[in-house]
Order: sequence, then structure tokens, then C-alpha cells
Amino acid sequence: MSSYSGIVDKHIPSALRLDRYIAEYLALLNRSQIKSRNLKAEINGKSVKISKTVNPGDTVKLDWDDVIETDLVPEDLPLNIIFENENVVVIDKAQGMVVHPGAGNYRGTLANALYFRRLQKGETGDSPEKSRRPGIVHRLDKDTSGIIIAAYNDDALAYLARQFKQRKTRKTYAALIKGTLPDEKGKIETFISRDPKDRKKFSVHESKGKHAVTFYKVIKTWKGYSLVLLRPKTGRTHQLRVHLKHLGHPILGDPLYGRNDPSFHDLTLMLHAKRLSITIPPDGLWATFTSPLPKRFRKLIQEIEETQ
Repeated sequence: MSSYSGIVDKHIPSALRLDRYIAEYLALLNRSQIKSRNLKAEINGKSVKISKTVNPGDTVKLDWDDVIETDLVPEDLPLNIIFENENVVVIDKAQGMVVHPGAGNYRGTLANALYFRRLQKGETGDSPEKSRRPGIVHRLDKDTSGIIIAAYNDDALAYLARQFKQRKTRKTYAALIKGTLPDEKGKIETFISRDPKDRKKFSVHESKGKHAVTFYKVIKTWKGYSLVLLRPKTGRTHQLRVHLKHLGHPILGDPLYGRNDPSFHDLTLMLHAKRLSITIPPDGLWATFTSPLPKRFRKLIQEIEETQ
């Protein structure tokens, strides 16, 4: 079960239908998901239907069912494991590996591999549905490589999820971007909502959507390119990619938010989850896990330097 509670933003139109507010402004669920996930809603403490209207200043509380992967198949897939105990596993995910099954990707995902490892450890949960939960608490896009953590049991899953929800974790990404950012260090703060012209994409909006904050630090610049570190304070879908595009410096190789660079061939997304700091169960120790820049980064940096 997932939930959301918050106060309706003052910038939305008055008397906006709740289902539109959820899909277009909060971007929590789309219209079909609202119907299929058994969503329950309250406005100002009273249970309402999704056709009810909301107004600026209203208090909204939402609860909906999570997707349970009832057909998830365990697979013994190779993983680059950098830390593991009886509760959690930290993986350096390869670029191209899908995290969760979806349309066209029901096998070969990280979820399949984690389900296999969970069964190997005898962690079957107290119901068939729970046994199929792969313990994933945060995600990386298919083309983003790097550090990701998952839980082997339900207690550890709740422990990790609580930290992500309360924003007590610290994540740092490396990215190669087009151009040069205006300052050596900076903060990007916007709202992000689903792009009305392309449902696969998100875009920056003046007031609609979810609040999103990213801090950046420039590590090295070349003529026309930069290597930057990105630290998201919030965890919105495609946040880093959307924020860099918003600044006019898209991440190189980004098929959704970037543009082709004729200087290089066969570019893939140059985004890498380099570092994750989090408290690990059962002892509650604060730990930091790091991943070096992958080969594709080193290769592209060499190519950039050769063109200078």
C-alpha cells in the first residue's frame, strides 16, 4: 500500500477534479492506474470519490494498492555485488539492465535476479504475494548505471523505505553534459509534471506537479562539455535528466531529453549513480557505497579531450 498526504497548491484552478489533480499535478498515478489500484481518497478528512473537486488549500489524503508482480520469475543472473548481509544487498547495476519488469521486459530484470536470491536465502515471506516482492525501494532508469540497494526481507524493506521517504539517504550521480553550467556549484529548484505532449516524458512547470530540487557541482569542463556531480534532494521520475535539459545542458546520450551530438557515435546515457549513503539494518550503521566511473565515461572523456 502506498500513500500520499498534502495540501493542494494555491496555483491550481479552483474546482479541479480529484482524478485530474492526481494525474496531472501530482503525477502520482495516471487515469487507468487510479481506477485499477483501488485508490481511496479523503479531502479535508472526509472520504470522497475521485470525481470530487479539490480547491487550493484543501488537505488531500490518498491510499492505493501497490503492484504485486504475481508472475515474477526467479532468475540466476550475474550481478556486481559490492555489499551484502542477511538483510540487504548493494549492487553496481550495469547500464541496460531493467530494474522492474514492464512491457516488453518481463525477464532478465534486476527484480528477477533479486527474487532468485531471496528464495535462495529462504526469504519467502508470509504469503505467495510477499514472496514475489524483490525488495526494491528505489529505482534507476534502464540506461542509468551504478549503485542501487535492495532488501532481502520485509523488515529490512520497511527500514530502507522509511529512509527514502524521509529523505535521510544521500545519493550522488555523475553526468557528462553538453556545454558549461553558469556556476561551479548551484541549486535547481522547480516543479516537474508529466509532459502533456508525450506521456513518456516529464517537463518543468512553473507551479504544476511535484516539487523537485537538485544540487550540482562542476568537476571538470572542456570546450562544449562538462563532467558534473548531481545530488537530488527529491526523487522525482527523470528528475536529473529533466533538470539538466531545463538548464539547456542535457545529459549526453539522453534519448528522451537530449539531442544527437555529431561529434560522437553510438552515445548512450551518460548518467551514473556514483555514491549512496544510507543506514544499514540491523545495526543501524551509516554506510557509504561508491562506484567508479564506468568504461563508457572514461572512453567518452578521452574522446572529448582528443577533440580539444
